[in-house]
Amino acid sequence: MARTFDHGGGVRSIRVPIPDNPLGYTLVYVVETDRGPVLVDTGWDDPGSWDVLVAGLDACGTGVSEVTGVVVTHHHPDHHGLCGRVREASGAWVAMHAADAAIVRRTREARPERWYAYMAAKLTAAGAPREQVAPLRAAAAGGRELPRFSPAPPDREIVPGELLDLPGRRLRAIWTPGHTPGHVCLHLEEEHPGELPGRGRLFSGDHMLPGITPHIGLYEDPEDATVTDPLGDYLDSLERVGRLGPAEVLPAHRHAFTDAPARVRELLDHHEERLRSLLALLAVPLTPWQLAERMRWNRPWADIPPSSRTIAVSEAESHLRHLFKQGRVEPVPGSDPVTYAAV
Repeated sequence: MARTFDHGGGVRSIRVPIPDNPLGYTLVYVVETDRGPVLVDTGWDDPGSWDVLVAGLDACGTGVSEVTGVVVTHHHPDHHGLCGRVREASGAWVAMHAADAAIVRRTREARPERWYAYMAAKLTAAGAPREQVAPLRAAAAGGRELPRFSPAPPDREIVPGELLDLPGRRLRAIWTPGHTPGHVCLHLEEEHPGELPGRGRLFSGDHMLPGITPHIGLYEDPEDATVTDPLGDYLDSLERVGRLGPAEVLPAHRHAFTDAPARVRELLDHHEERLRSLLALLAVPLTPWQLAERMRWNRPWADIPPSSRTIAVSEAESHLRHLFKQGRVEPVPGSDPVTYAAV
């Protein structure tokens, strides 16, 4: 059964389930325009998720065949996954920021052994134990297929700062890198239907969520060796959204909320506290893997499965990268795998 909610002012949401994921669901937003409904994200590419999306659109008084466009906040499969099926059913355009569109293209073209070898090398360099790396090396050598999310190539580019082509609406793209390099928030520059104080409404994707912090890891791309600072990108993007001052935030998970500046302050404080705690841990040299083992997570390290440990190490590395760019940590000369220490 589809669960929908009317947010007023021609905006509704559908809870599209994410199979076997603690987040539970993605909130797919249905925005009425003078040309027909446009979706903000689509949900995970799964038969059950598709059925819920279709039923939810019916419950919203429209249908999947009537969708004219999809605006994708970022390339992750719980947001972009069903774009291809929506386009097949309706002929809708699909829009995405160029940085994430490039990742989609490379994902479609990737040789499985290249990705497995890349991830094995990254984990080895991070100091991961043999049992964490061995399955990836075996997959690379054995030609195992990658999990396929059928990412649909976008056919429109979201240009930061510009209004999207939604007749009868004013929806402006705000580039908010960090969670992904091409993540965007979408500012609906219209009076709030409930007359809440502030500047319109903000579709925040995964950039800003109530009660949970989005994953900020390194931008994983075997074909791009650019040294980036995703956490720095994210913190800068948060401050940009805080200055925007929307009346209400419509996130991709959980529920809508108000007082965006307060939530921005909470997230900034969270990451500053985490950086301080990492500096304390780095009073002795540690590899990224050792650092991740000692960081505070939502459960003990021993209870975190291998796939989630890989994600955790990427988050540890993004914080290390940020501290290094600030001059607060340095790699220890001659260490192999490389260790880092506070300076």
